Amino acid sequence: MPTLTLIDGSSYLYRAFHALPPLTNTFGEPTGALFGIVNMLRTTMKAGSDYVAFVCDAPGRTFRDDLYPEYKAHRPPMPDDLRAQIEPMMKIVGALGFPILCVPGVEADDVIGTLARQAADQGIDTVISTGDKDFAQLVGAHIVLVNTMSNTTMDIDGVVEKFGVRPEQIVDYLTLMGDSVDNVPGVEKCGPKTAAKWLGEYGNLDNLFANADKIGGKIGENLRAAIPRLPLSRELVTIRTDVPLDQGPTNLHRRERDVEALRELYTRYDFKAALKDLDTADATAPAPSPAAPAVAAPTVAPGFAGEGEYELVVTEDRFAAWLEKLETAPLIAFDTETTNIDAMQADIVGLSFAVEPGKAAYVPLAHDFPGAPAQLSKEHVLGALKPIFEDPARPKVGQHGKYDVNILAHYGIALRGLAHDTMLESYVLNATATRHDMDSLASRYLGYTTVKYEEVAGKGAKQIPFSQVDCDAACRYAAEDADITLRLHHALWPRLEAEPSLRAVYTDIEIPLVPVLAKMERTGVLIDANELRLQSQHLGKRMVELQKQAYAAAGHEFNMDSPKQLQTVLFDELGLAAKIRTPKGQPSTNEEALEAIADMHELPRLILEYRGLAKLRSTYTDKLAGIVNPRTGRVHTSYHQGAVATGRISSSDPNLQNIPVRTEEGRRIRQAFIAPPGWRILAADYSQIELRIMAHLSKDEGLVRAFQEGGDVHRATAAEVFGVSPEEVTANQRRAAKAINFGLMYGMSSFGLARQLGVDRGEASDYMGRYFSRYPGVRAFMDATREQAHRDGYVQTLFGRRLYLENLKSRNQAFRAGAERAAINAPMQGTAADIIKRAMIAVAAWIEPRDDVRLLMQVHDELVFEVRADAVDDVRAGIEERMAGAATLSVPLQVDIGVGANWDEAH
Repeated sequence: MPTLTLIDGSSYLYRAFHALPPLTNTFGEPTGALFGIVNMLRTTMKAGSDYVAFVCDAPGRTFRDDLYPEYKAHRPPMPDDLRAQIEPMMKIVGALGFPILCVPGVEADDVIGTLARQAADQGIDTVISTGDKDFAQLVGAHIVLVNTMSNTTMDIDGVVEKFGVRPEQIVDYLTLMGDSVDNVPGVEKCGPKTAAKWLGEYGNLDNLFANADKIGGKIGENLRAAIPRLPLSRELVTIRTDVPLDQGPTNLHRRERDVEALRELYTRYDFKAALKDLDTADATAPAPSPAAPAVAAPTVAPGFAGEGEYELVVTEDRFAAWLEKLETAPLIAFDTETTNIDAMQADIVGLSFAVEPGKAAYVPLAHDFPGAPAQLSKEHVLGALKPIFEDPARPKVGQHGKYDVNILAHYGIALRGLAHDTMLESYVLNATATRHDMDSLASRYLGYTTVKYEEVAGKGAKQIPFSQVDCDAACRYAAEDADITLRLHHALWPRLEAEPSLRAVYTDIEIPLVPVLAKMERTGVLIDANELRLQSQHLGKRMVELQKQAYAAAGHEFNMDSPKQLQTVLFDELGLAAKIRTPKGQPSTNEEALEAIADMHELPRLILEYRGLAKLRSTYTDKLAGIVNPRTGRVHTSYHQGAVATGRISSSDPNLQNIPVRTEEGRRIRQAFIAPPGWRILAADYSQIELRIMAHLSKDEGLVRAFQEGGDVHRATAAEVFGVSPEEVTANQRRAAKAINFGLMYGMSSFGLARQLGVDRGEASDYMGRYFSRYPGVRAFMDATREQAHRDGYVQTLFGRRLYLENLKSRNQAFRAGAERAAINAPMQGTAADIIKRAMIAVAAWIEPRDDVRLLMQVHDELVFEVRADAVDDVRAGIEERMAGAATLSVPLQVDIGVGANWDEAH
C-alpha cells in the first residue's frame, strides 16, 4: 500500500528550540531550532515515503479562538530567537522539495488530522512525525506516530501502553485532564492515572457523566463541578478531520530538491553534515516514481483552465431560457445546494446547471438572509424541471450524483438518465491516484482551483447555512460546481473510453448501482431502541462480573485497562511467559498477545472478553438508537462507492460493515435490526465467495473439483493435504485446512499460519508445502499474479477493475511485501465486490415493480431485505436465482438465505 508522512513542523520547531542549546552561526544568527528541524527532515527523507507534507500553523486566529477566547491565552509570545528561525526554516523545507501546508483558521494539527484520516480511508499507511501527545487520538490500523527526535514509534498498543487508554478514548482522556499550556480547563486535580481509571471503568465521558454521583471524595466534587464546561474542552482538544483542503494525500509528492539553494542555506547556517550529504548519492530519497506510466502524472485537459461565466437566475424569463437550453442539451451537468450534508435530513436551497463548458447558471430557491432578493417559487421550478429530470432519454452528469438523487426524491422527483458521475469516472480510472471529491479532481485533472465552501459560508462557529449566503456569492460557488462537473467529464470520459475493461466496469456496474444505493439509503432499517437499551444494561452487568472474576483470578483489584498493571499481574505476579512483545521489548498486552497466552491462565481470556464487551457498548448499543432519523423513524446509513480501492462498498453513520458477528453479544446487536409488523427480515449471503473465485482464477483442478462436488471444501482440502479420506479428517485437520484456504488469499506466511494454529513454524511450512503440492494451480496463480503486478503496476478483477500498487517499487521491504500480498488478494476481493454489485443491480431491477420486498442493506457479501410475510417463498427463490447468476464461474456460486423477525434470526 502507498505511504504518507505528515511532518508536524510547528511542534518540532518549538521542541527543537527548547531541547537544543542556543546555537548560532558565524554571523551570530540563532540556529538551534533550525539545526534540529534540518536533522529531522534528513532522517525523514532517508526513511522514504510515497507522499509527504510539512505542515505548520498559519498566522492569525483559529476556530478554537472563536469557541473559547481564552484558548492559549496564557502562552507567552514567541521568543525573538525562535521567530528569527522561521523564515530560513521555510526556505530550507521548500528547497528540499517538501509540500508546505499552512491553512488559515485551523491549526496544523487539524490539517494533519484531515489528511491522515483521508489517507487511512484510502488504505494509505500514514506516519505522523510529531512529538505531540494529542495526535494519539488519530492512531489506528493505518496511522502511527513517529517522534524522530526521540526515535520512537507509537501504534495502537503504544498508545495503550503510554496512556492506559485506547486511541478512541484519548480525546476524553485529554478533556478530563485539561491542558494548562493551551489553557483548556479540565477536572481540577484529575491527572493521567485518574483519567485512565475513570475511562477504564466507564468507557467514555458520557457514561462517566451519567455515573458522576458514584465518584466519591473531593475529586468527585471536582468532576461534578466541571461537567458543564467539559463539552467545550472536549471540542477544543479534538483534532478536526474534516478541514476542506486544496490538496488530498495523493497530491503531496516531493519535488526535486534545489541543490544550489540548499548549498547556500547550509553554508550560511554552518550545517556541515547536511552540506556533506548534498554530495553523496544517498543523501535524500528521490521523489516517488509512479507505479504505472498510464496514471503517473495526469495531463491537464486543454481548454478547461479559465474561470467560467455564471448567471444568477431569479426571473421567469431567464429560467425559461435555461429550460430551453436543458431541453435541447446533449448532456446536462447539475448540482443541488442544500441545508445539510446528510441527504436524509437536508432541504433544497438551489440548483445549478451547465450544458457547455465554462457557462453555468444557479437558480436560488430558498435563500432567506435579510434583504435576500425575490426568488422563483420552489414548487414552480421543481415542477418545470421534473419532466427533464425524470426523462431517461436526457443524459445527465453529476459529481457524487447519489446525493442529488436522494435530495430530488424528497420533492417527488425520480431522477432518471444519470449517465455519468465524475466521482465514479475518477474512481474507476484509478482508485488510489487521488481523492475523488470535486476539489481534488479539479486540481488534478483540470489544473483548476475551485471556490471552497468556507469561502462563501465562513468557517467554524461563524459558518452560516448556505441559505444565508449572499446570492451572488452562492451563484459563483454553486454554478461552478455544475461547470466543473461538466469539464471533468470531458477530461475523464475519454480516458475511460480508451480502456474498454475500465469503461465496462463504469458503465455496467458503477453507474447502474447509483440509484440502487440511493434507494437503499432512503429506505433505511428499523431499530428496536428498547432492545438496545436492554443490551447496554446487560453488557454493563456482565462487565462488572468479569471485573470481579478477574480480580479473583489475580488475587487483588487492578486497573483492567492499564497495560502496565496488566503486565505486572500477568508476567510478574502470575509468571506467565510472554509470547509477543512491544517494540520496546516489554511484554505486550494487546489482543493478539492475550490470545497467545489464553491457554496458560484464565485471566487473559477474562480481559479479552471484558474489552470486547466495552467496545460493543461504547460503539453500538449506546449509540445506534441515537441516530434514528426523526423523519422516518429508521436508521439510514450512507453507502460509499468511491472509498475502497478494491471496489468494496463501505458505509458510515452507522458503519454497518463493522457490526460484529463472532460473539454471542455481538450477534445480539443484530436482534435490534427488526422487521415491521407483517414483514420478515431476509438475509442472503454468498458462501465462501472469495475462495470460489480463487478456484476459478487459478483453474486448479483439485480446488475446482472440491466446489463442483458440493461437499465441505475445507474437509476436502484437509483430506488432500493430510492424505486421508474425507471421513477420516479430524476437527484439527479441518481447522488447519480452513486456515490455509483463507490465509493464502491474504498472503499469509508460514509464520502467520503457525501462530494461528498454535504449531511450530516447521509444521506450518509442512502444511503449506503439502497444500501447494496438491493444489499446484494455486501456487502458479499466485506467482503469475505477483509477476504481472510488478510488470504492469496493477492487478485486475475478473471484470476488469484495476488496483494500482505503487509500493511494489518501494525501497521498504515490508511495504513491498504488503503490496505483493495485496496483489494476490485484490483480484479475489475485487471480483467479489463486483459480483455482489452486479447482484444488487439485478435484484433491484426485479423487485422494482413489487411492493412486497425492499432491499435494506449490503454488508460485505450479504444482502438484507424486508419481505412481506406472505411473499417470503417467492422472494427467496427470486433473490437466490439472481444472486447465483451474477457471474459465471467454473464453480457454482452458492447463496445461503435465512429468514426471521430480525437480522440475527435471518443470518
